[in-house]
Amino acid sequence: MGPSSPQTAVNLPQPRIFQTLPTADSADARAELASSLLRRPAAVAPKFFYDHLGSALFVAITELHEYYPTRTEAAIFAAHEGAIAAAVTARLGPRCTLVDLGAGDGAKAARLFAPLQPARYVAVDISVDFLREALRSLQLRFPAIEMVGVGLDFSTRLALPAGVLDGHPALLFYPGSSIGNFGPEAALQLLRQARELVAGGAVLIGVDLVKPAPVLEAAYDDALGVTAAFNRNLLRHVNRLLGSDFDVADWRHVACFDAAASRIEMHLEARRDVGVHWPDGERRFDAGERIHTENSYKWTCAGFEALLHDAGFRGVQTWTDEQEWFAVMLAAAS
Repeated sequence: MGPSSPQTAVNLPQPRIFQTLPTADSADARAELASSLLRRPAAVAPKFFYDHLGSALFVAITELHEYYPTRTEAAIFAAHEGAIAAAVTARLGPRCTLVDLGAGDGAKAARLFAPLQPARYVAVDISVDFLREALRSLQLRFPAIEMVGVGLDFSTRLALPAGVLDGHPALLFYPGSSIGNFGPEAALQLLRQARELVAGGAVLIGVDLVKPAPVLEAAYDDALGVTAAFNRNLLRHVNRLLGSDFDVADWRHVACFDAAASRIEMHLEARRDVGVHWPDGERRFDAGERIHTENSYKWTCAGFEALLHDAGFRGVQTWTDEQEWFAVMLAAAS
């Protein structure tokens, strides 16, 4: 039976799920949120976007006309699928383990199942409930592929449970330019951890490239307001985790490009003077004061290839679209 053959639920293998995250109401999560809200300026880490609704809203963002990264990356894979698959197979051989960082619904990785024929798919995401649903759906479509889910905040440390990578060389797949959420030093640290994790394997990564500011800003502030909803939903998630009383109506979404830092910034800006309270803490925000929720760094091809080399990867191969808006890079974890 091929990897995409249908199969009834009877006798269907079940995905394995590893939960390495602390519980949502953990003291560590509350302390991190309280500390970040008391900073000046305040900031909340982008990992807190991804409750169940936040994960679904991000999937919707990838369908927007303004949000070019998803369709541009998909076009690169469509145009170069054979070459990319051949390059991966030449480095790893057949039947690798495909490790998908920030997997979401797994749709991007699933497009690689046919050309790569992985023996195992390891989906890594911070939203465990969303991950569990996605893997159940994928297992129905691809019963011959072993499915493993890992609930992990890899922004802190990239490490997988023992045994998850045993038996096959690993390809670490990190699509969608999510590496841009990390500043250059943090990105270097993550890539070094990735090289250690898949030593003897390879990384296949999507990188958003520098382009005109109006194109970038529209991608993070769409006309339908989906990105604004995604950003503001973070406050609802914070309320649940911290016990705070943010009123979403008091905040507006702001996205801007900082050319000097080569990054898009997302903020939530207070529409009026507002007080926010939580157990054992509070914070006053003046009208116009912001909470910094995300950075998305943009790279040149040469700059990101140099970063991969600094992290210990070798033999970088790069594919881009005709406009050179986006790049897909494959590198060996020597």
